[in-house]
Amino acid sequence: MIDPSIRVRRAIHSNDALLVKRILRTHPNLLHNPDFASATGNSNSNLHLAASLGHLSIVKLLVDLGHEKDDPTLNDDHQTALMLAAAAGHTEVVHFLCERFPQAVTRQDIHGRDAIMEASLNGHDTVVQLLLTYSPQGAKAALARADMDGNTALHFASSNGNLLVLRTLLAAGAEATRKNTWNWTAEAYSATVAAEVYLKGLISEMERRKRAAPPSQQEEVKKTPGLRLVGRDDDVGD
Repeated sequence: MIDPSIRVRRAIHSNDALLVKRILRTHPNLLHNPDFASATGNSNSNLHLAASLGHLSIVKLLVDLGHEKDDPTLNDDHQTALMLAAAAGHTEVVHFLCERFPQAVTRQDIHGRDAIMEASLNGHDTVVQLLLTYSPQGAKAALARADMDGNTALHFASSNGNLLVLRTLLAAGAEATRKNTWNWTAEAYSATVAAEVYLKGLISEMERRKRAAPPSQQEEVKKTPGLRLVGRDDDVGD
């Protein structure tokens, strides 16, 4: 007989929401079911697992059953399910979790990273835009946050040459000249020459527009809430 804790995890891997529901109805104590028994488990809960796999129906089921009733469930690295979904680029799961738990958007793990940094690091532009839109303090405040080494989301995006994310972050108010603990800017971390040239071009263009815009227009930009979601067919260099 297979242990129910293993059965429910297998059902999550198989994206079988009905089986997960049936097992949890019989074993409600397994709602969280952290995998701390595994050498590589990192104490990820059922929701962490489902979110990391992008299984939206199971994520919704677990949340409806009260998985996050009190506070966001954290693994050993203090990561939320939203962070894992953002790192993997699961847009629908990120959207759902942002709507239900917007306060988790800027929550940081033991390394000081948040979901925006994870999505920026892995080049998931639409996910970044969603997270910035739902950030409780606004996009600019979220982008001012840094990890334990002083790295911002812009540093992470630059380090992997994610051009779309670079543009999104700068348009949302990321500080291009911000330095980390080691006195490096995002530009200095450019993964490729193309990324460095693109980033420099973006910074120059934005500075030019700021200088050219009348004061009244600059004020309107500051007051504009949210963030426009852009597609990959917009004017972006490769």
